[in-house]
Amino acid sequence: MRLVAYLHIVFLDRLAELRRAGDRGDSPVPTAVIIFGLVAAAIAVTALVSTKAKSWMDAIPGPAAP
Repeated sequence: MRLVAYLHIVFLDRLAELRRAGDRGDSPVPTAVIIFGLVAAAIAVTALVSTKAKSWMDAIPGPAAP
């Protein structure tokens, strides 16, 4: 019976310790904001590179007429 009482007290102590510990990790909101920012930056860079590449390709002269 003493073992059961000991395990019960250890269990309750561990639960109390978990309740006191306020740090449970990072919220998903900042992670989502960071991901959204990275996606927006990637879209902007892709659009800029695509525009520059298209203008560079348009500057290439076509084949000469025979």
